[in-house]
Amino acid sequence: QVTGHLDDCTCDVETIDAFNNYKLFHRLNELLESDYFRYYKVNLKKPCPFWNDNSHCGIRDCAVKPCPYDKVPDGIRSGSYKYSEEANNLAEECEEAKRLGAVDGFLSKETQEAVLQWTQHDDSSDSFCDADDIYSPDAEYVDLLLNPERYTGYKGPDAWKIWNSIYEENCFKPQNVKRPLASGRGNACFFSGVCVEKRAFYKLISGLHASINIHLSARYLLQDTWSEKKWGPNVTEFQQRFDEVLTGGEGPRRLKNLYFLYLIELRALSKVLPFFERPVFQLYTGNKSHDAEMKNLLLEILHLAKSFPLHFDENSLFAGNKKEAAKLKEEFRLHFKNISKIMDCVGCFKCRLWGKLQTQGLGTALKILFSENLIEKIPESGPSYGFQLTRQEIVALFNAFGRL
Repeated sequence: QVTGHLDDCTCDVETIDAFNNYKLFHRLNELLESDYFRYYKVNLKKPCPFWNDNSHCGIRDCAVKPCPYDKVPDGIRSGSYKYSEEANNLAEECEEAKRLGAVDGFLSKETQEAVLQWTQHDDSSDSFCDADDIYSPDAEYVDLLLNPERYTGYKGPDAWKIWNSIYEENCFKPQNVKRPLASGRGNACFFSGVCVEKRAFYKLISGLHASINIHLSARYLLQDTWSEKKWGPNVTEFQQRFDEVLTGGEGPRRLKNLYFLYLIELRALSKVLPFFERPVFQLYTGNKSHDAEMKNLLLEILHLAKSFPLHFDENSLFAGNKKEAAKLKEEFRLHFKNISKIMDCVGCFKCRLWGKLQTQGLGTALKILFSENLIEKIPESGPSYGFQLTRQEIVALFNAFGRL
């Protein structure tokens, strides 16, 4: 049933499938396996800001393994706050650090001041996410390739509480619609009378939810014995979440929302090309030839994204009365920021890792789409004063799109 035209778009499922599967997927995968994109710095110890939660998952597959300090490339380890080699050289090496993430511990005073300025910029009002405190002593680098998104056994009331909070309190939807997670008919028309912006927000969250559920179904723990662990596709699990009959007609719509989310993030990649095209931007890891090769691959992917024939038209969002549009946009941003905070309430650390990364990636995509005027003014050389992306946002943006 997942075929044909997508609502609120000029695009269809088949065009996206062909473009993704034959042109984009293998290139993107290669990029995400590179050093610059595989290491993500995250604070998994932030307390839940909304309710007291002591339900940290006890299942061993929920654990996230931080990288040993010496395994992370020098360029990333010494200065992920800036892209230039000069800035990275300011960072002092710290032989004692056994785990990654003690950024404040090995930065010179001058560098700490520079870091503070970048942090203030990251927290500025154009951010769609609650900026993670990556300079906290609790923040650590995680190798995403060694911590894949998959089923960990985290389910039941705790997992339900997270999604229920996201949908019920942070998702624009008609007041009479309750528990969008529950299967059951009668929801097909619940968007009648809801403006395109609020429909878009709901579909983005639904698409993110679908993406996470697909990965849990595709990498399910099929066998767990003392001699072997086996992960693979669990068709029954997938059908329970997406089959048209079992979900009362909701499943195919959830999967179409995944395509909608794909289009939004693809559009952001096509728009942000000028930022990455500048000669001053480097994917700096310390390996010059590899860094240059990866930047070329990155630009190839962005040019490919730009060439997609049926992009989502973001000009349809917030296009009405200026005062009303500004108010709605701010509401949109605050709702999304709240969702990024809810990810700190996820009890399973591996689920929390991927939840935080994907919400930050989507938040970065929204930031790009709503900064088009600033991106167009970026000079070819020198700093891009009006618009900036941190390494954290860049890694989250591309890995979140890689999930889709």
